[in-house]
Amino acid sequence: MSEEGKRSASARQKRVQRLKRLIIVTLLTMILTPSVCCVALMLQVRGLNRRIEEMAKRLDLLEQTSDSQVSNLGEELSMLYASAQAGGVLDVGGKPLQELGDEEKSTSEAQHKVYLTFDDGPSIYTSEILDILAENDIKATFFVVGKEDEHSQEMIQRIVEEGHTLGMHSYSHKYSELYASLESFEDDFTRQRTYLEELTGETCRFYRFPGGSSNTVSKVSMREFADYLDSQDMVFFDWNISSGDGGRRLLDVDTLVKNCTSDLEQKSTAVVLMHDSADKRTTVDALPEIIKKVLAMEDTAILPITEDTVPVQHINREK
Repeated sequence: MSEEGKRSASARQKRVQRLKRLIIVTLLTMILTPSVCCVALMLQVRGLNRRIEEMAKRLDLLEQTSDSQVSNLGEELSMLYASAQAGGVLDVGGKPLQELGDEEKSTSEAQHKVYLTFDDGPSIYTSEILDILAENDIKATFFVVGKEDEHSQEMIQRIVEEGHTLGMHSYSHKYSELYASLESFEDDFTRQRTYLEELTGETCRFYRFPGGSSNTVSKVSMREFADYLDSQDMVFFDWNISSGDGGRRLLDVDTLVKNCTSDLEQKSTAVVLMHDSADKRTTVDALPEIIKKVLAMEDTAILPITEDTVPVQHINREK
């Protein structure tokens, strides 16, 4: 073969090889591109699924805690209302709080009477709270809601058996239902009172409105509800000391102790608001130190609410 023919054959062979490589690259591209796209789409779908699951969990949590958040807001508004009274003094039955130092001496001779109260229970922490109170020989007051599971029933019975005061905090704790009308309030009240009487054999005499008597959520005047409680021989209690654990943010132990004890020596009757609920772990942790600091104060006693206790009420009943 001539030299020119050899060059021509070599050139053809190179073109063929380039064409083969091009075909191979093209085939590989056609095969790999869909695979890569599928993998990318699968990763995106997986990520979207995770986000959907997280959003679903958040929605569930919001549904479960919506009433609690409304309650927290109501309590914060109640404290603002109280602070807005003349000189930052709460109205109690139409009287300034400073004038309420004449509580029956049969209850206690202490100049400063402190009432530890726990709302929203029973919870997973009720037993631990009761243990702490028992260790310190302290009696407190529990304003419970309508929980009928076995654990809650055991805790409610234990509250009564160990000499603490059992109070009502509504059955449903759902603001939209409870405060919709006087009739709905009466139905809720009757349901809880009947439940607690059948469970404990005792009649509750004390009530705490969810959000306090000065809440701004109710569609009905709170005085109508207060008058209804009067007709049922019930006394309602608000608070004049707040631990601050009703808010959405979990407070640390030191802050809770400070909130519960810093103003006690200025009050003859101090009703301290705390919460017995599953998201209030630090309240349980702070309780021993709160008790310790209160008992270390001069002429101060920790007592359960009784018929002799001066009611602390945010609304002025005489208006």
